[in-house]
Amino acid sequence: MNARIDELMARIRELQTELEADLEQKRADFRYHLENRRVRFEQDVLELHRKLRTGTLRYILQAPVSFLLTAPIIYGVLLPMLLLDLAVTLYQWTCFPVYGIPRVRRADHFIYDRGLLAYLNWIERVNCIYCSYGNGLMNYAREIAARTEQYWCPIKHARRLLGNHAHYAKFFDYGDAERYRQELEALRKNFPKD
Repeated sequence: MNARIDELMARIRELQTELEADLEQKRADFRYHLENRRVRFEQDVLELHRKLRTGTLRYILQAPVSFLLTAPIIYGVLLPMLLLDLAVTLYQWTCFPVYGIPRVRRADHFIYDRGLLAYLNWIERVNCIYCSYGNGLMNYAREIAARTEQYWCPIKHARRLLGNHAHYAKFFDYGDAERYRQELEALRKNFPKD
């Protein structure tokens, strides 16, 4: 990899460390901690959260009619999401071992902690679980696709790409045929260790 990209990746790791420190401060501010991957609020904070919960009936009655009418459309996407989940999981479980690509761990992409917040009513909790599943699925599928792209076609695009995945920085520059031919096999083995 070129030195400039290595330098930028090191800076990104530094920023991620800073971000984690800021998140740790937020945990202290909102008085919770993580215990065996579960969130634990202090008791008085938990009681306050329960008091701030909007009742389900009141929540429905205060909802704009347009929200109620579009809810079936939003939840209608669940079936295609389940099919995508099944397809990408089957794909990586059957194809990745053939090429020596490490499988993507589901648990790294699906996090459902927001559905446990005491200040949410059951409709808000279901919505949070649904959003967590949808976004987790997109992250999971993206990582599977990114690993596939790294193995089969790790070449950067000529045009600017919005929202690159984590592997993209390692890809060969567009038009760099020599590096592609010389280093392709090494890059095919350069996956994160889970």
